[in-house]
Amino acid sequence: MVKDFYIKNMVCDRCIKVLKNEIEAQEIELQEIVLGRVQLDFKNEKQIDKLKVILQSNGFELINSVEDKLTEQVKIQLIKILSNLPLDLNEKLSTHLSQKVHQDYSRLSKVFSSTEGVTVEKYFIKLKIEKVKELIQTQEENFTEISQLLGYSHINHLSRQFKVETGLSLSQYKAEQRKVRNPLDQIV
Repeated sequence: MVKDFYIKNMVCDRCIKVLKNEIEAQEIELQEIVLGRVQLDFKNEKQIDKLKVILQSNGFELINSVEDKLTEQVKIQLIKILSNLPLDLNEKLSTHLSQKVHQDYSRLSKVFSSTEGVTVEKYFIKLKIEKVKELIQTQEENFTEISQLLGYSHINHLSRQFKVETGLSLSQYKAEQRKVRNPLDQIV
């Protein structure tokens, strides 16, 4: 029986690799695996229980509600946007998400806000700030280049958002010894 399972907290390629390896080790037939979703061919109900154990032991969760699935799809799309720098959105974020998730943006926005307690836009800013932290740590780009990569019109805009979100200036963060970043699956 082939079935899709939607997975919460699956936010990167390493997540895919871990789940793929664990599922295959349990001899469950994997049809497809992408961020936020696995498609499996189950031979019996015991394999579903094995999947649940795999997910729980690796910090993932099965998503059952339609609202949670939509929220996770939005998160995945936002993470994908930031994985390809420079940021290259040719349309509004709302339009992009509507097209990718195949839902009206007002519905996406309402569902996201109710399930996460934060707007899509605020969540995206938080993701961008984590990306800024990552780029600062790699030390390959200066602050101006980072702001351009992330689509900020001016370094000052990035600086203000960074300070509001972290309590630190970009320079303070760069100079700090223990550069703290938040895991993408824990941003809210």
